[in-house]
Amino acid sequence: MSLGAQTRGFLAGRHWTMPAALVLLILAFTLPPVALPRDTSSYVVTFDITQSMYVEDVVLNGAPVSRLAFARAAMRDALGQLPCGSKVGWSAFTGQRSFLLVAPVEVCGNYDALLSSLDRIDGHMRWTNYSRIAEGGVYSAVRVAQEIGDSTAVVFLTDGQEAPPLLPSDALKQDINPAHVKGWLIGVGGDQPAPIPRSDAHGNRIGFWQADQVVQVPQMHASATHAESREELSALQGHYLSSVAGQVGFGYGRLIDAASLRDALLDSRLAHRESVPTDLRWCPAALALLLLVCRFMPDTAVVFAWMRVGARLFRPARGARADSAPLAGNVRTAATRSEESITT
Repeated sequence: MSLGAQTRGFLAGRHWTMPAALVLLILAFTLPPVALPRDTSSYVVTFDITQSMYVEDVVLNGAPVSRLAFARAAMRDALGQLPCGSKVGWSAFTGQRSFLLVAPVEVCGNYDALLSSLDRIDGHMRWTNYSRIAEGGVYSAVRVAQEIGDSTAVVFLTDGQEAPPLLPSDALKQDINPAHVKGWLIGVGGDQPAPIPRSDAHGNRIGFWQADQVVQVPQMHASATHAESREELSALQGHYLSSVAGQVGFGYGRLIDAASLRDALLDSRLAHRESVPTDLRWCPAALALLLLVCRFMPDTAVVFAWMRVGARLFRPARGARADSAPLAGNVRTAATRSEESITT
């Protein structure tokens, strides 16, 4: 049967595409998620909610905003770029404790709930005004991640402001992360010292902290570092955070935009392999659409498409065409010789 006859036979039977498309559409609505192996990550994202995080020395959409608002906005944008199967939870740090607010949950199935709870993380949750980041916040966040299990990592967003300040002679304890929990310290803030806003017990702004209202580094220690203590001002303590990260086995990065936070969250070192429910309903839906297009496509267009497919399938290879030329020549030569022999 010729290719044209096969094509006409196919066109005559195009009625089968409608019931097939209907079956595929039903499957697209009813197909349950399929468990497939995938690299996923689980995080506890900890926000420093101490008063220095309310210094407005970072810019968002062209306007100065507080460090905490900037961190929340970056997390909001990064959350939408995490792959399904990833788990994220929130915790807040002040004093010497990181308090778990939301245990890690799957991002795609709980996206709205995560966004809503993220917007409520602010200074109204603060239960004290002092700050012990390394031996308090990071230590506590590591313990929380360890208790959750499932290879949960820590992402800690802070400006690095210790209050009261650490003395140069203070050595960091070596057992902050004995379980070797993985994670990142993310620095937030500007490089120039700025006044720290002061708020009352209800979170209402009542001015700025003054030099005589905060604990300063004693003069004998300040002179050793060739700098006068100005703890009523705050800037990003990047070098300090980088040092802490190195000692506890974390990575350190500075929060520039949502992409920098997303890159930390997608760090392959924080990922682990597990089966994740995956939505494959788009597969039968796409096949149904293809069948419907084929069903209602004009006959001439379908014939042309199938003739192109057939031409590609039955086109001889380039080498075969080259080999066929000598063969044809040999046939013609043999025919000529037989005619000559008959004549003679």
